[in-house]
Amino acid sequence: MSSFLYPLITGRKIIEPIWGGRRLAVWLDLPPPRSVRLGEMWQAYDVNPVVNGPLAGCSLAELARAYGPDLVGQRSFSRYGAEFPLLAKFIDAADRLSIQVHPDDVYAYAHEAATGFHGKTEAWYILDAAPGADVIYGLTSSIDRDTFAAAARDGSLEDLLHRIPVAPGDVIFVPAGTVHAINAGIMLFEIQQKSDLTYRVYDYNRRDAKTGQLRELHLEKALDVSDFGPARYGKAPTLNLGPGHDVLVACPYFALERLKLDTERRMQTDPESLEIITLVDGTGRFEWDEGSMSLRRGDSIILPASLGAWSLNPSDESLTILRVYIPDMQALEVELNARGYSKDQIATTLRL
Repeated sequence: MSSFLYPLITGRKIIEPIWGGRRLAVWLDLPPPRSVRLGEMWQAYDVNPVVNGPLAGCSLAELARAYGPDLVGQRSFSRYGAEFPLLAKFIDAADRLSIQVHPDDVYAYAHEAATGFHGKTEAWYILDAAPGADVIYGLTSSIDRDTFAAAARDGSLEDLLHRIPVAPGDVIFVPAGTVHAINAGIMLFEIQQKSDLTYRVYDYNRRDAKTGQLRELHLEKALDVSDFGPARYGKAPTLNLGPGHDVLVACPYFALERLKLDTERRMQTDPESLEIITLVDGTGRFEWDEGSMSLRRGDSIILPASLGAWSLNPSDESLTILRVYIPDMQALEVELNARGYSKDQIATTLRL
Protein backbone atom coordinates (compact mmCIF):
# COMPACT_ATOMS: atom_id res chain seq x y z
CA MET A 1 0.00 0.00 0.00
CA SER A 2 1.22 3.50 -0.82
CA SER A 3 2.94 5.31 2.04
CA PHE A 4 1.31 8.66 1.21
CA LEU A 5 -2.19 10.03 0.78
CA TYR A 6 -3.50 12.25 -2.01
CA PRO A 7 -6.93 13.50 -3.19
CA LEU A 8 -9.14 10.44 -3.65
CA ILE A 9 -11.89 9.78 -6.17
CA THR A 10 -14.11 6.77 -5.58
CA GLY A 11 -16.34 4.63 -7.73
CA ARG A 12 -19.93 5.69 -7.17
CA LYS A 13 -22.54 3.41 -5.69
CA ILE A 14 -25.78 3.44 -7.70
CA ILE A 15 -29.18 3.02 -6.03
CA GLU A 16 -32.29 2.42 -8.18
CA PRO A 17 -35.39 2.70 -5.95
CA ILE A 18 -38.98 2.81 -7.20
CA TRP A 19 -39.05 6.60 -6.81
CA GLY A 20 -35.89 7.27 -8.87
CA GLY A 21 -35.88 9.10 -12.19
CA ARG A 22 -33.90 10.14 -15.25
CA ARG A 23 -32.65 13.64 -14.41
CA LEU A 24 -29.61 12.71 -12.34
CA ALA A 25 -28.07 10.60 -15.12
CA VAL A 26 -28.46 13.52 -17.52
CA TRP A 27 -27.13 16.05 -14.98
CA LEU A 28 -24.08 13.86 -14.34
CA ASP A 29 -23.67 13.19 -18.09
CA LEU A 30 -23.44 9.45 -17.49
CA PRO A 31 -22.72 7.25 -20.52
CA PRO A 32 -25.54 5.09 -21.90
CA PRO A 33 -27.32 2.91 -21.13
CA ARG A 34 -28.87 5.19 -18.51
CA SER A 35 -31.12 3.94 -15.75
CA VAL A 36 -34.73 5.13 -15.79
CA ARG A 37 -34.84 4.83 -11.98
CA LEU A 38 -31.58 6.36 -10.84
CA GLY A 39 -32.56 7.58 -7.38
CA GLU A 40 -29.25 7.88 -5.52
CA MET A 41 -25.59 8.19 -6.41
CA TRP A 42 -23.35 7.63 -3.39
CA GLN A 43 -20.30 9.78 -4.03
CA ALA A 44 -18.25 9.19 -0.89
CA TYR A 45 -18.98 6.23 1.38
CA ASP A 46 -16.78 3.84 3.30
CA VAL A 47 -17.23 0.83 0.99
CA ASN A 48 -16.69 2.87 -2.19
CA PRO A 49 -13.42 1.86 -3.91
CA VAL A 50 -10.79 4.42 -4.83
CA VAL A 51 -10.37 4.64 -8.62
CA ASN A 52 -7.37 6.97 -8.97
CA GLY A 53 -3.68 6.75 -8.14
CA PRO A 54 -1.65 4.06 -6.38
CA LEU A 55 -4.41 3.34 -3.83
CA ALA A 56 -6.93 2.38 -6.54
CA GLY A 57 -8.95 -0.66 -5.51
CA CYS A 58 -8.84 0.09 -1.78
CA SER A 59 -12.08 1.14 -0.12
CA LEU A 60 -12.35 4.25 2.02
CA ALA A 61 -12.98 1.95 4.98
CA GLU A 62 -9.71 0.12 4.37
CA LEU A 63 -7.82 3.39 4.01
CA ALA A 64 -9.37 4.77 7.21
CA ARG A 65 -8.09 1.70 9.07
CA ALA A 66 -4.66 1.98 7.47
CA TYR A 67 -4.12 5.73 7.80
CA GLY A 68 -6.40 6.72 10.69
CA PRO A 69 -6.26 10.46 11.47
CA ASP A 70 -4.04 11.17 8.46
CA LEU A 71 -7.11 10.45 6.33
CA VAL A 72 -10.16 11.27 8.47
CA GLY A 73 -8.62 13.88 10.78
CA GLN A 74 -8.07 13.90 14.50
CA ARG A 75 -11.54 15.23 15.30
CA SER A 76 -13.29 12.27 13.67
CA PHE A 77 -10.67 9.78 14.85
CA SER A 78 -11.20 10.84 18.46
CA ARG A 79 -14.95 10.32 18.12
CA TYR A 80 -15.25 7.23 15.91
CA GLY A 81 -11.79 5.72 15.62
CA ALA A 82 -10.40 4.48 12.31
CA GLU A 83 -13.51 4.65 10.16
CA PHE A 84 -14.77 6.90 7.38
CA PRO A 85 -17.47 8.99 9.10
CA LEU A 86 -19.63 10.51 6.34
CA LEU A 87 -21.81 9.67 3.37
CA ALA A 88 -22.21 12.17 0.53
CA LYS A 89 -24.78 11.48 -2.17
CA PHE A 90 -27.00 12.89 -4.90
CA ILE A 91 -30.74 12.15 -4.87
CA ASP A 92 -33.28 12.45 -7.70
CA ALA A 93 -36.87 12.07 -6.52
CA ALA A 94 -39.03 11.59 -9.59
CA ASP A 95 -41.71 10.33 -7.19
CA ARG A 96 -42.14 11.02 -3.48
CA LEU A 97 -40.02 9.09 -1.01
CA SER A 98 -41.56 7.27 1.94
CA ILE A 99 -42.38 9.20 5.09
CA GLN A 100 -39.51 8.20 7.32
CA VAL A 101 -37.31 8.95 10.30
CA HIS A 102 -33.74 8.18 11.37
CA PRO A 103 -32.39 7.24 14.82
CA ASP A 104 -29.71 9.10 16.73
CA ASP A 105 -26.39 7.64 17.84
CA VAL A 106 -27.69 6.46 21.20
CA TYR A 107 -30.52 4.43 19.68
CA ALA A 108 -28.35 3.11 16.82
CA TYR A 109 -25.66 1.86 19.18
CA ALA A 110 -28.21 0.21 21.49
CA HIS A 111 -30.53 -1.37 18.91
CA GLU A 112 -28.62 -1.53 15.59
CA ALA A 113 -25.11 -2.40 16.74
CA ALA A 114 -24.89 -5.32 14.31
CA THR A 115 -25.09 -2.94 11.35
CA GLY A 116 -22.05 -0.93 12.40
CA PHE A 117 -23.98 2.25 11.62
CA HIS A 118 -24.19 5.45 13.61
CA GLY A 119 -27.31 7.53 13.93
CA LYS A 120 -28.32 9.61 10.97
CA THR A 121 -28.42 13.39 10.97
CA GLU A 122 -28.38 14.83 7.46
CA ALA A 123 -28.66 18.03 5.42
CA TRP A 124 -30.00 18.68 1.92
CA TYR A 125 -28.80 21.21 -0.63
CA ILE A 126 -31.51 21.63 -3.27
CA LEU A 127 -30.03 21.46 -6.78
CA ASP A 128 -33.29 21.56 -8.73
CA ALA A 129 -36.98 21.67 -7.85
CA ALA A 130 -40.08 21.59 -9.98
CA PRO A 131 -42.54 24.47 -9.51
CA GLY A 132 -44.50 23.87 -6.31
CA ALA A 133 -42.14 21.15 -5.05
CA ASP A 134 -41.93 20.69 -1.30
CA VAL A 135 -40.54 18.46 1.42
CA ILE A 136 -42.19 16.98 4.49
CA TYR A 137 -40.56 18.27 7.64
CA GLY A 138 -41.95 17.41 11.04
CA LEU A 139 -45.58 17.73 12.17
CA THR A 140 -47.96 20.67 12.08
CA SER A 141 -48.60 20.38 15.83
CA SER A 142 -47.62 18.23 18.81
CA ILE A 143 -49.40 14.91 19.25
CA ASP A 144 -48.84 11.81 21.33
CA ARG A 145 -47.31 8.52 20.30
CA ASP A 146 -50.63 6.67 20.08
CA THR A 147 -52.20 9.31 17.83
CA PHE A 148 -49.19 9.24 15.54
CA ALA A 149 -49.23 5.42 15.38
CA ALA A 150 -52.97 5.31 14.61
CA ALA A 151 -52.60 7.88 11.83
CA ALA A 152 -49.72 5.92 10.29
CA ARG A 153 -51.80 2.76 10.31
CA ASP A 154 -55.06 4.20 8.94
CA GLY A 155 -53.48 6.37 6.25
CA SER A 156 -54.36 9.76 7.74
CA LEU A 157 -50.77 10.65 8.69
CA GLU A 158 -50.35 12.97 5.70
CA ASP A 159 -52.88 15.35 7.24
CA LEU A 160 -50.59 15.84 10.25
CA LEU A 161 -47.38 16.62 8.37
CA HIS A 162 -45.74 20.00 7.87
CA ARG A 163 -44.55 20.87 4.35
CA ILE A 164 -41.84 23.31 3.28
CA PRO A 165 -41.69 24.63 -0.32
CA VAL A 166 -38.17 24.43 -1.73
CA ALA A 167 -36.20 26.01 -4.56
CA PRO A 168 -32.64 25.61 -5.91
CA GLY A 169 -30.08 26.78 -3.37
CA ASP A 170 -32.23 26.07 -0.32
CA VAL A 171 -30.67 24.11 2.53
CA ILE A 172 -32.67 21.89 4.89
CA PHE A 173 -31.13 20.48 8.07
CA VAL A 174 -32.67 17.15 9.17
CA PRO A 175 -31.55 16.04 12.63
CA ALA A 176 -32.17 12.47 13.78
CA GLY A 177 -35.72 12.04 15.04
CA THR A 178 -37.31 14.39 12.48
CA VAL A 179 -40.18 12.83 10.54
CA HIS A 180 -39.51 13.80 6.94
CA ALA A 181 -39.72 12.98 3.24
CA ILE A 182 -38.37 14.31 -0.03
CA ASN A 183 -41.29 14.77 -2.39
CA ALA A 184 -41.47 14.45 -6.18
CA GLY A 185 -39.67 16.83 -8.50
CA ILE A 186 -36.58 17.46 -6.36
CA MET A 187 -32.92 16.78 -7.05
CA LEU A 188 -30.46 17.42 -4.23
CA PHE A 189 -27.07 16.85 -2.65
CA GLU A 190 -27.17 15.19 0.75
CA ILE A 191 -24.49 15.00 3.41
CA GLN A 192 -25.07 12.74 6.40
CA GLN A 193 -23.49 10.62 9.06
CA LYS A 194 -22.24 7.22 7.90
CA SER A 195 -25.51 5.35 8.27
CA ASP A 196 -28.20 3.66 6.21
CA LEU A 197 -30.68 3.36 9.08
CA THR A 198 -34.03 4.49 7.71
CA TYR A 199 -37.32 3.63 9.40
CA ARG A 200 -40.27 3.87 7.02
CA VAL A 201 -43.38 5.20 8.71
CA TYR A 202 -45.73 5.30 5.72
CA ASP A 203 -45.19 4.47 2.04
CA TYR A 204 -48.49 5.19 0.24
CA ASN A 205 -49.18 1.43 -0.02
CA ARG A 206 -46.53 1.01 -2.71
CA ARG A 207 -45.33 -2.44 -3.70
CA ASP A 208 -41.80 -3.66 -4.26
CA ALA A 209 -41.12 -3.89 -8.01
CA LYS A 210 -39.39 -7.28 -7.66
CA THR A 211 -41.55 -9.11 -5.13
CA GLY A 212 -44.91 -7.44 -5.68
CA GLN A 213 -45.30 -7.21 -1.90
CA LEU A 214 -46.04 -4.04 0.03
CA ARG A 215 -42.78 -2.33 0.92
CA GLU A 216 -41.63 -3.02 4.46
CA LEU A 217 -42.47 -0.50 7.15
CA HIS A 218 -40.63 -0.07 10.47
CA LEU A 219 -43.32 1.60 12.54
CA GLU A 220 -42.35 0.32 15.98
CA LYS A 221 -38.76 1.48 15.64
CA ALA A 222 -39.97 4.75 14.13
CA LEU A 223 -42.20 5.31 17.15
CA ASP A 224 -39.19 4.81 19.40
CA VAL A 225 -37.15 7.58 17.76
CA SER A 226 -39.61 10.13 16.32
CA ASP A 227 -40.24 13.63 17.58
CA PHE A 228 -44.04 13.95 17.68
CA GLY A 229 -44.27 17.65 17.04
CA PRO A 230 -43.19 20.56 14.83
CA ALA A 231 -39.57 20.28 13.72
CA ARG A 232 -37.21 22.62 15.49
CA TYR A 233 -35.42 23.77 12.37
CA GLY A 234 -36.23 24.18 8.67
CA LYS A 235 -34.45 26.12 5.96
CA ALA A 236 -30.98 27.18 7.09
CA PRO A 237 -30.06 30.81 6.27
CA THR A 238 -26.59 31.16 4.77
CA LEU A 239 -23.87 33.11 6.56
CA ASN A 240 -21.08 34.71 4.53
CA LEU A 241 -17.40 34.02 5.31
CA GLY A 242 -16.02 36.18 2.52
CA PRO A 243 -16.37 36.75 -1.25
CA GLY A 244 -18.21 33.77 -2.74
CA HIS A 245 -17.88 31.73 0.46
CA ASP A 246 -20.95 30.82 2.52
CA VAL A 247 -21.59 28.57 5.49
CA LEU A 248 -24.83 26.75 4.65
CA VAL A 249 -25.26 24.68 7.81
CA ALA A 250 -23.06 23.18 10.52
CA CYS A 251 -23.56 20.69 13.33
CA PRO A 252 -21.13 18.54 15.35
CA TYR A 253 -21.24 15.82 12.65
CA PHE A 254 -20.51 17.97 9.58
CA ALA A 255 -20.32 21.46 8.15
CA LEU A 256 -21.57 22.28 4.65
CA GLU A 257 -20.20 25.31 2.81
CA ARG A 258 -20.66 26.69 -0.71
CA LEU A 259 -17.89 28.40 -2.67
CA LYS A 260 -18.56 30.23 -5.92
CA LEU A 261 -15.29 30.77 -7.73
CA ASP A 262 -14.50 33.00 -10.71
CA THR A 263 -10.74 32.99 -10.08
CA GLU A 264 -8.31 30.55 -8.52
CA ARG A 265 -8.96 29.79 -4.84
CA ARG A 266 -6.16 28.52 -2.59
CA MET A 267 -7.02 26.68 0.61
CA GLN A 268 -5.51 24.24 3.09
CA THR A 269 -6.82 21.14 4.81
CA ASP A 270 -6.95 21.08 8.60
CA PRO A 271 -5.24 18.10 10.31
CA GLU A 272 -8.39 17.89 12.45
CA SER A 273 -10.69 16.94 9.53
CA LEU A 274 -10.93 15.42 6.09
CA GLU A 275 -12.85 17.35 3.41
CA ILE A 276 -15.24 16.28 0.67
CA ILE A 277 -15.35 18.66 -2.30
CA THR A 278 -18.21 18.31 -4.80
CA LEU A 279 -18.65 20.37 -7.96
CA VAL A 280 -22.28 21.32 -8.57
CA ASP A 281 -21.70 23.78 -11.41
CA GLY A 282 -18.90 24.38 -13.89
CA THR A 283 -15.53 22.71 -14.45
CA GLY A 284 -12.12 23.34 -12.99
CA ARG A 285 -8.56 22.26 -12.35
CA PHE A 286 -7.74 20.94 -8.89
CA GLU A 287 -4.09 21.12 -7.84
CA TRP A 288 -2.02 20.08 -4.81
CA ASP A 289 1.69 19.82 -4.16
CA GLU A 290 2.09 16.44 -5.86
CA GLY A 291 -0.25 16.74 -8.83
CA SER A 292 -3.45 17.99 -10.45
CA MET A 293 -6.69 16.74 -11.96
CA SER A 294 -9.59 18.08 -14.01
CA LEU A 295 -13.02 18.14 -12.38
CA ARG A 296 -16.49 18.63 -13.79
CA ARG A 297 -20.00 18.97 -12.47
CA GLY A 298 -20.96 16.01 -10.30
CA ASP A 299 -17.41 15.02 -9.36
CA SER A 300 -16.55 14.53 -5.67
CA ILE A 301 -13.05 14.26 -4.25
CA ILE A 302 -12.01 13.29 -0.73
CA LEU A 303 -9.18 15.40 0.66
CA PRO A 304 -7.21 13.63 3.41
CA ALA A 305 -6.72 15.69 6.55
CA SER A 306 -2.94 15.46 6.02
CA LEU A 307 -3.05 16.79 2.43
CA GLY A 308 -2.14 20.41 3.16
CA ALA A 309 -2.35 23.14 0.53
CA TRP A 310 -4.66 22.82 -2.47
CA SER A 311 -6.16 25.10 -5.08
CA LEU A 312 -9.06 25.08 -7.53
CA ASN A 313 -9.05 27.12 -10.73
CA PRO A 314 -12.26 27.52 -12.80
CA SER A 315 -12.01 26.39 -16.41
CA ASP A 316 -15.26 28.18 -17.24
CA GLU A 317 -16.27 31.67 -16.20
CA SER A 318 -17.15 30.31 -12.76
CA LEU A 319 -17.74 27.15 -10.78
CA THR A 320 -19.59 26.24 -7.61
CA ILE A 321 -18.46 23.67 -5.08
CA LEU A 322 -19.96 22.24 -1.93
CA ARG A 323 -17.35 21.72 0.76
CA VAL A 324 -17.93 19.30 3.65
CA TYR A 325 -15.80 18.82 6.73
CA ILE A 326 -16.14 17.99 10.44
CA PRO A 327 -16.08 21.34 12.21
CA ASP A 328 -14.83 22.82 15.42
CA MET A 329 -18.20 24.37 16.27
CA GLN A 330 -16.79 26.78 18.82
CA ALA A 331 -14.13 28.08 16.43
CA LEU A 332 -16.71 28.48 13.66
CA GLU A 333 -18.98 30.41 16.00
CA VAL A 334 -16.09 32.71 16.96
CA GLU A 335 -15.27 33.33 13.29
CA LEU A 336 -18.86 34.21 12.42
CA ASN A 337 -19.14 36.46 15.45
CA ALA A 338 -15.99 38.27 14.33
CA ARG A 339 -17.68 38.90 10.97
CA GLY A 340 -20.49 40.75 12.70
CA TYR A 341 -23.18 38.10 13.01
CA SER A 342 -25.29 38.15 16.15
CA LYS A 343 -25.75 35.16 18.41
CA ASP A 344 -29.31 34.70 17.09
CA GLN A 345 -28.16 34.85 13.48
CA ILE A 346 -25.43 32.29 14.11
CA ALA A 347 -27.91 29.96 15.83
CA THR A 348 -30.00 29.75 12.64
CA THR A 349 -27.14 28.08 10.78
CA LEU A 350 -24.94 26.49 13.45
CA ARG A 351 -27.00 23.70 14.95
CA LEU A 352 -25.34 23.16 18.30
